[in-house]
Amino acid sequence: MNEQDRYHVHIEAGASPLSLNLKEVWKYRDLVVLLTKRNFSLIYKQTVLGPLWVVLNPLLTSIVYTVVFGEMAGLSTGGVPKILFYLCSHALWRFFADCLNRNTETFISNARVFGKVYFPRLTVPLSTMLYSGIRFLVEMGLVAVLILWFLFRGEVRPAWALLPVLLPVVAVTGLLGLSMGILISSVTTRYRDLRLLVSFGMQLWMYASPVIYPVSQISGGLWRTVLELNPMTAPMEIFRLCVLGSGTVTVRSVISTVVSFFVIVPVSMMLFNRVERNFIDTV
Repeated sequence: MNEQDRYHVHIEAGASPLSLNLKEVWKYRDLVVLLTKRNFSLIYKQTVLGPLWVVLNPLLTSIVYTVVFGEMAGLSTGGVPKILFYLCSHALWRFFADCLNRNTETFISNARVFGKVYFPRLTVPLSTMLYSGIRFLVEMGLVAVLILWFLFRGEVRPAWALLPVLLPVVAVTGLLGLSMGILISSVTTRYRDLRLLVSFGMQLWMYASPVIYPVSQISGGLWRTVLELNPMTAPMEIFRLCVLGSGTVTVRSVISTVVSFFVIVPVSMMLFNRVERNFIDTV
């Protein structure tokens, strides 16, 4: 075999700053699956109940919300059974928060691996999103069981006609969380103190979103305006409207989500592509 047969050099123009190179990511789909399995094994390894925590965690959290916010604080859930309201809300919010939180350290946590071997860097956040999506589906299975129970008792009426809207809403929610996560990850390669604010910021964001209360409980004023400008308000309300038949969707909240999506996603992709080329020099 001569030298020309053994070596091949391919020269092409620089990729677009917004290019996701999905063809290359698809070639590494086995790696995405492997990283997703690793996420499960790292979190539930050496635990007594193992994967059962995927069900127990949201169930226990929803029970606490029901007692604290539903019974003690007396917050209304818009006529929906409290445990079902909080379980449904927690499922979507946790999916969004996981996609964001777990991707905020994509570059820092994987710096040693990224510096030794090449593979599409986008496979790491995508595997995290897939892991969060699987947990979301398990939680929704629990929601479905409760819906059947409350349907039998006549206490809930899902909007069956709107169920096809669920997939786009969940997709937008996941992509927003993913994009914001890698945006923060790209910035924290230079400014490490930003990641310290993420956990605290997510707690504030949850209380500023209709997770433990419906939008209908906020009559008006400045707080209602802030709530409707929150990009997570429309997904939460549309999601509950489809699943539980109770939700308040306004034009302003939908516009806020759409604008945020088409601004955050391209900006995060552009910054991610830029940082991945030389972040090893700064981490």
